[in-house]
Amino acid sequence: MAKGDPKKPKGKMSAYAFFVQTCRKEHKKKSPEVPVNFAEFSKKCSERWKTMSGKEKSKFDEMAKVDKVRYDREMKDYGPAKGGKKKKDPNAPKREFGKTQENKTSEQGPRATGEPVSPHREAYKLRNLAF
Repeated sequence: MAKGDPKKPKGKMSAYAFFVQTCRKEHKKKSPEVPVNFAEFSKKCSERWKTMSGKEKSKFDEMAKVDKVRYDREMKDYGPAKGGKKKKDPNAPKREFGKTQENKTSEQGPRATGEPVSPHREAYKLRNLAF
């Protein structure tokens, strides 16, 4: 299921999205029993959209403008859910930047300086050489 607030308004649609929606309705009216192959359908829609004149597209642009007004109005009324993203405290201490390799090796301890990690390490090395 989709995560997020279920009360959040549906997003605004573009002019092209309205055009594709109209094409789909037309296709359903012409042949309701034929399933839609999405790849072919979207290719045909995009070709039609590219060949359309500005006058023909203006109908869909108008629909998109109306939907944008609807979306803006609903978003103004919508308040984000409680427990949403918290604002960062400007007075909070800043984290340290990454340390340079020189500083890391001196602080890492025996492994970085070449000393054995455990007192038994030398014994293990000698034992493995014997076999």
